[in-house]
Amino acid sequence: MKTVQMLKALGDETRIRIVNILRKGPLCVCEIESILEITQSNASRHLNKLMSANIVTYYKEAKYVYYKLDEETLKEHEFIKIILDNELNKESNLNYDYEILNAYKEEGLNCETVFKVKDIISKLQKRKTSK
Repeated sequence: MKTVQMLKALGDETRIRIVNILRKGPLCVCEIESILEITQSNASRHLNKLMSANIVTYYKEAKYVYYKLDEETLKEHEFIKIILDNELNKESNLNYDYEILNAYKEEGLNCETVFKVKDIISKLQKRKTSK
């Protein structure tokens, strides 16, 4: 039933969006919220579901909680890695989330400056509408 639980966890758009941006490495919950423009309670609920399915794990660093993909699960259940590597980039909304994440990283932002992600999103939206 472990596989069924994993598939159910991956069957939600918000959870797929979270997993998608975690492909690039660990993120603090505040970063996940800001990049995906979701609330803290929504992020926590979805992260708990992903943790219950052993897709995501976490660690604490000072006052921040960072989430990352569970490498053991990815090794044990190759189908998840195949989805991550081959399927997620086919979805335009997931590519957009990834664009935001890349711009966030390029700007050198972190938990202390995460509020600036709104500026990044505004710039990307302006660029999209001007095309």
